[in-house]
Amino acid sequence: MSNNPNRNWQLMTLTSLFLGYVGYYICRSNLAVATPLLLDEETGLGITKIQIGTVASVGVMLYAFGKIINGYLADFLGGRQMFLTGMLCSILFSVFFGLAGGLTLFIVIWAGNRFVQSMGWVALVKTASRWFPVQWHATVMAILSLSFLFGDAFARVYLGSLIMLGEKYSSLSFMANWRTVFFVAAGTLTAIAVFVYFTLKSSPIDVGLEEPEANPLNVFGAEGNHAQRISIKEVLKPLVASPLFWLICVMNFSLTLVRETFNFWTPTFLNEVAQFDIGSAAVGSMLFPLVGGCSALLAGILSDRLRGRHGRVVLPSLILLVLSLTLLSTVDVTGKPYLALTLLSLVAFFLMAPYSFLSGVMAIDLGGKRGCSTVAGLVDSAGYLGAILSGHTVGMIAQYYGWKMAFGGLAGICCTAIIAGVIYWMIQEREMNLAQTLSEINPPEANDVTPG
Repeated sequence: MSNNPNRNWQLMTLTSLFLGYVGYYICRSNLAVATPLLLDEETGLGITKIQIGTVASVGVMLYAFGKIINGYLADFLGGRQMFLTGMLCSILFSVFFGLAGGLTLFIVIWAGNRFVQSMGWVALVKTASRWFPVQWHATVMAILSLSFLFGDAFARVYLGSLIMLGEKYSSLSFMANWRTVFFVAAGTLTAIAVFVYFTLKSSPIDVGLEEPEANPLNVFGAEGNHAQRISIKEVLKPLVASPLFWLICVMNFSLTLVRETFNFWTPTFLNEVAQFDIGSAAVGSMLFPLVGGCSALLAGILSDRLRGRHGRVVLPSLILLVLSLTLLSTVDVTGKPYLALTLLSLVAFFLMAPYSFLSGVMAIDLGGKRGCSTVAGLVDSAGYLGAILSGHTVGMIAQYYGWKMAFGGLAGICCTAIIAGVIYWMIQEREMNLAQTLSEINPPEANDVTPG
C-alpha cells in the first residue's frame, strides 16, 4: 500500500465499488443464464421465449422507473447507504425468485429485483464523484464500468459452470436446476455485501481527508462542487436546459436497447443458432461483456489523454457499431460457433466504449457532486425505456422472423445514436475550446483542477 492515506482510501473505495457492483450483476445475470433451463420442456413450466421476454421487459420497465427515483435519492441520502440497501434487497428478491413458480410470480418478483438493482449504479456514481479528481474521471469510471462488464462475464462463467457440472455428473444434477442458479447468486452477493459494509465510505471527509474538486464545467457551476441536499426542482432546472444532457439521453436510448438485448438473449442465440449446449452457451456468452470491458477501459484512458473530449471517442465507435450489427444481421452463423462469437465480439467492442461514458464520466462531468447521480439515473432511465423492447419485442421478432431480422432492426435504431453523437461532438468541442480560451486569458490559480 502507498504511504499516501488519500491514495490508499481511493484504492479501497475503487475496490469496494467494483466488487459491490460485480455482486449486483450476479443477481441480475442469473435470469439470462437460467433462461434456457426455464424454456426447457422438462421443467414443466411451459414458458415460451415471448413469456420470458415479458418477464425481462417488465423488469427493465421497473429498472428505468427506479433509476429516476433512486438517482435523486442517492444525491439526497448519499451513495454508501443506497449502495448497501440495493444489495440487501436484491439478495432477498433472488431468493424469492428461486422459490417461486409460474409466470405471474416471475414477473412480479423480477420487477421488484430490477427496481432495487437500480440503486446500485447511481449510488456508485455519487460515491465516485466525491472520491476522485476530475483528471481521473474517465479512467476511474472506465474501471468501474468493468464491474458490470466483467461482473456480467464472471456471473455467466460462474453460474454457467455450475450448470455444466450438474449436466456432467448425476450426483450434482441439482446444480443444473434453474432454482439453484438463483440461490447461489443470492448467497454470493451476501458475502460481497458484508465486505462492502466494512470497507466503503461515502466521502474522504468520513476518514478525515479532503474531497477533490468537481469538474468546473458542470451545469451547476461553482455550486456543483458541493454535495449538500437540494430540492428536485433545483437539481432538474439546469439539467433540462443543457443540450448535452438530452443528447446523452438519446444515445443511451439506442445503446441500452442493444446492450440489454445481447445481455439477455446471447445464451439463447448461441444455443439455438450457433448450436452450443446450454452450459457452454452460458459460458460462451461471457465473451460479450469481456470484450466490452477491454473496450471501455481503452476508451476511458484515451478520453483522459484527450482531456475529456469524449465525442472524439464516442462518434467513431457508434459508426463502427452500426457496421458490426449489420454484419451480424447478414452473415449466416448457423452451426458456426467461432464465427458467431467473433461477430458478437465486434458488436461488444464498438458498443461498450460509448455506452460506458454515458451514465459514467459524462454524468459526473455534467452533474458535478451536486447532481451526478440524478444525471446518471435520468440518462439510464432513458436508456432502459428503450431497453424495454429488448425482452418481449426482440423475443417476438426472433421467434417469428429470426435473429437476423432482430439484429438488423438494432442496426437501424442505432443510426439515431450516430446523429446525436455528431451534435454532441460539435457542442462539446465548442464549449471546451471556449473554456480553454477563457483560461488562457484569465489563468487559473496553480492549485486549480484542469477539466478532464
